[in-house]
Amino acid sequence: MNINEIQSNQGNITIEAKIISKEEPRTFSKFGKEGRVCNATVADSTGEIALTLWNDDIDKANVGDTIKLENGWCSEFKDQKQVSAGKFGKLEVVTAGK
Repeated sequence: MNINEIQSNQGNITIEAKIISKEEPRTFSKFGKEGRVCNATVADSTGEIALTLWNDDIDKANVGDTIKLENGWCSEFKDQKQVSAGKFGKLEVVTAGK
């Protein structure tokens, strides 16, 4: 699947893309549990999209890496589409950046 084909509220998304930017992680507390979240931007030859990284995935992926998101989910926040691994998806680094 290409980035330009992703629709809001779509599941079962599999893309391969390069991380072109990554913000500083921030912590949150929900249901009495601490967690971390980080916004990044990924791109392929068809466009770019926001990627939300959660907890362990934050340390796994860095700018310049090519990642594969399997069974991801697309939501929309402030009219901007964003993808994440969600509960059932998986994020892996295919090629580490330089």
